[in-house]
Amino acid sequence: MKRLTPLCAALCALALPALAPAQDLVQTAGKNAKVVLDNADVRVIELNMPPGSSTGMHEHKTDQLVVFLTGGTAKQTTADGQTKELTRKAGDVAWSAPVAHDTTNQSKTAVRTLVIELKK
Repeated sequence: MKRLTPLCAALCALALPALAPAQDLVQTAGKNAKVVLDNADVRVIELNMPPGSSTGMHEHKTDQLVVFLTGGTAKQTTADGQTKELTRKAGDVAWSAPVAHDTTNQSKTAVRTLVIELKK
């Protein structure tokens, strides 16, 4: 039985990260994300993503709107590894259902967005 303990510990160490929930965008994006409004109805996050920066894998647990203050191109990778490239113009607005993903700014300039998470 004692021989199984290290094997079980090793298997658990490999499996637990996959089972752990994705983190919040404000935590994973760090200094690039700032909460500018948080009340009972919405949370608004301002993102300022320098070229090549990533939000880190995070989860939006509610529906959301994204308002693009500047345009740019990004690569999104979902939690299951699927990727897609997105190109947006300043003034574009996008809606999304709850999702876990990482977004990387592939533009040569910073991209600024407002992420509006709906709480109801």
